Amino acid sequence: MKYKLSTGSMDKADKIYFQNMTGRQVEERLKENDIIIIPIGSTEYHGKGQCYGEDTFIVTRIAETVAKETGCTVSQPVWFGSHPWNQMGMPGTIVIPEVTFVSYLRAIIAGYWNAGFRKQILINGHGQEYIIPNAIQEFGKMYQVPAVICMVNWPTVIAQELKDKAHGGPWETPFRHADEVEASFSLALFPEMNNKEDMEDSTPVGFMPEGHVDKGGDIYQYPIPGHAQIGMGGLEVILYPQGVIGKPTLADAKKAEKGIEMIIDYLIKLHNDIREKFPPGKLPDINLVTERDKELIEAVIKGPFKGGKSIYSLGYPS
Repeated sequence: MKYKLSTGSMDKADKIYFQNMTGRQVEERLKENDIIIIPIGSTEYHGKGQCYGEDTFIVTRIAETVAKETGCTVSQPVWFGSHPWNQMGMPGTIVIPEVTFVSYLRAIIAGYWNAGFRKQILINGHGQEYIIPNAIQEFGKMYQVPAVICMVNWPTVIAQELKDKAHGGPWETPFRHADEVEASFSLALFPEMNNKEDMEDSTPVGFMPEGHVDKGGDIYQYPIPGHAQIGMGGLEVILYPQGVIGKPTLADAKKAEKGIEMIIDYLIKLHNDIREKFPPGKLPDINLVTERDKELIEAVIKGPFKGGKSIYSLGYPS
C-alpha cells in the first residue's frame, strides 16, 4: 500500500473535516483549496461481525486519506440513506424515504456552496447511485449557479477489481452486501470495528437465471441494474437473517489493498484535474451555465460577507 491510510479523523482537530474547523481556518483553506468531499453512506445491518456504519466508514476513511494527500476538505458524512425495497424490514437498517433523502442532499450541496465550497465530490458508499444524481440535478435546476459537482460511486472506479475469478477478478465470490469483498475492504480500512470470528456466511438466492439482474455495484453490467427491479429476488430480512449475502468468512484485508489504492489514485486525479481547470475561486463561466441575471449570480458568488447575497436569496431548498 503506497498510502498511509487514515485511522479516523471525525473527532480530531487535524483540519480534515469542515465541522471540526474554525471560521478562520475555513477562510484560509478556501484560499488554497475550495474542493470538498462529501461522503454519503448509510446505517444498515452487516451481520454479527461487521459494524452498522460500514458503508459510511469505507468512504470516510478513503476521503480522509485523499484530503491528507491533496489538502482538500471533507464533510462529516451523511449517515442515513435510501435503501432498495428488498432491504426493508432488516433490524438496524435505517431507511430514509427517497423524497426526503434527495431534499436533504440538495440542501447540503446548497449549504456548502454558500460556505464557499463550490466544487464538491460526493462519494457514494452505499447502493444509492440511482438516487444521489437526482439531488445534484435538482440543485442545478433550482439555483443555476456556477459550480462543479459530481458523484463518484466507488465500485464503478474499480469494477474489474471487484469481480470474481470466474469473470477475471481476484475474488472467490461475486461482490454483494457484507460479503467477502466488502468485509475485506472493512478489515483493511477500519479493522477495529469488525470481528471476523463473528462473521457468518449465507447462500445467495435469486428467482431469475444468471445474467439478467446485476449484483453489487452493478459491476458486471448485466441488462438490469440491481435496483431497477422488484420481485426478481426476495426480502433480505427473510432470505438472509445473517445480514450478509455471500461469504465474509473469506475476507482478508490484503485482498482489498489494491482496490483501495486504485480508488484513492482516482480521487486524487479527479481532485487535481478539477483544481487545475478551476483553481481556488475560479468557477465555470456564468454566461455558459445559467440563464439567470448575471448581476444576481455575481452577487451570490460574492456572498453575504463580501457585500453580496447568500444562495438562499435565489430560493429556499424545500
